[in-house]
Amino acid sequence: MIPTEHTSVAFTGHRTYRGEADAELRDTVVRLYAQGVRTFLSGMAVGFDLAAAEAVLDCRTRCPGVRLVCVVPFRGQAAHYSFADRERFERLCAEADACVVLAESYHRGCYTRRNDYLVAHAALLVAWYDGSPGGTQYTLRRALDRGREVWNLHPSARVCVQPVQETLF
Repeated sequence: MIPTEHTSVAFTGHRTYRGEADAELRDTVVRLYAQGVRTFLSGMAVGFDLAAAEAVLDCRTRCPGVRLVCVVPFRGQAAHYSFADRERFERLCAEADACVVLAESYHRGCYTRRNDYLVAHAALLVAWYDGSPGGTQYTLRRALDRGREVWNLHPSARVCVQPVQETLF
């Protein structure tokens, strides 16, 4: 089953995440589960994405029916990860309820396509965003522009992200 934006939550965050909010991340999954969310999507990048996927799997024992969907931008995404992160990636994909692979190989724009997929298939984005530019900022802006709710777990959550109003020329 492909998740719909009405029943799913997606994660987005920085690769520099080092476990600072792991307990809060698990509590967030349990809280969302209590609110009826059953499907969680992870983009499977190093850092926050992998930690979020682990948090979902850690909650399975007390949250029956919780589902993890790994959204992989291209086959072989983890080839350049460290050995430990590649093992985490492979274990998480094996234990996930579904893996959506968006492209057979890397291509320019594949990460943007993955981020757009996450936004399109989730009502809420749980983020680890510190205000720096990049893919996380893009994903948050895209989500806000499409009326999605965003929860930022980063200690500097006061960082404001404004939606980007697309203009047609």
